[in-house]
Amino acid sequence: MEEKMYSVDEVAGLLGLHVRTVRGYIRDGRLNAVRIGKQYRVARADLEALTGRPPPGPAAAAIEVSSIVHVDGVGREAAGRLATLVQAGANTRDPARSLRLQIVHDEERNRLKIVILGGPAETADVLRLLDAVIGGDNGLLDNGLLEGEHGDG
Repeated sequence: MEEKMYSVDEVAGLLGLHVRTVRGYIRDGRLNAVRIGKQYRVARADLEALTGRPPPGPAAAAIEVSSIVHVDGVGREAAGRLATLVQAGANTRDPARSLRLQIVHDEERNRLKIVILGGPAETADVLRLLDAVIGGDNGLLDNGLLEGEHGDG
């Protein structure tokens, strides 16, 4: 397999330098290069030797998922509990992975709206958590907190 060879323009772009600066590094011997015809080529290993680290590769594709969840028939207390649970679950994630939540309760309609923005895996984790809590028999949304129910018995 052939080693990647960079042009002076590519090296300048990777390092955020002017092309003249890179040519000066080559001329001064700070950066090893091979002359091919009228152009210089810099081996990946020589670029690593200059910077002390591998050259940056192409940026990975960033994927962000947005989801809007509507939960109907949720009173104020249940909405507060559910919001706290979802936010706590989201805050235990890896801080390097971005996950943003916005939670709003509409008291007139007894509707909870949760907006989730983040990576596919993190978003899926929050959706699984919501499914388990809302669909489960855990009592979080009981005790007269659902629309039409009253705690007076």
